[in-house]
Amino acid sequence: MPNPKRRHSQQRGAKRRTHYKAEAATWSIDKVTGESHLRHRAHWVEGKLYYRGRIVIDKTPATEGETNQ
Repeated sequence: MPNPKRRHSQQRGAKRRTHYKAEAATWSIDKVTGESHLRHRAHWVEGKLYYRGRIVIDKTPATEGETNQ
């Protein structure tokens, strides 16, 4: 396996690394709730977890008429 014969300078390594830049995250607006959220991530709105416009988890308190039995 080839190895460098001599050490590379710090400047040479820095030149190579200049192309790696941090990018800002992409935000989207949910069509159902109108809330902004990170792309491809679920987000909470008023006790409900939404993903792609659908409710995944609902943690709102149940009313007296609703029973889970």
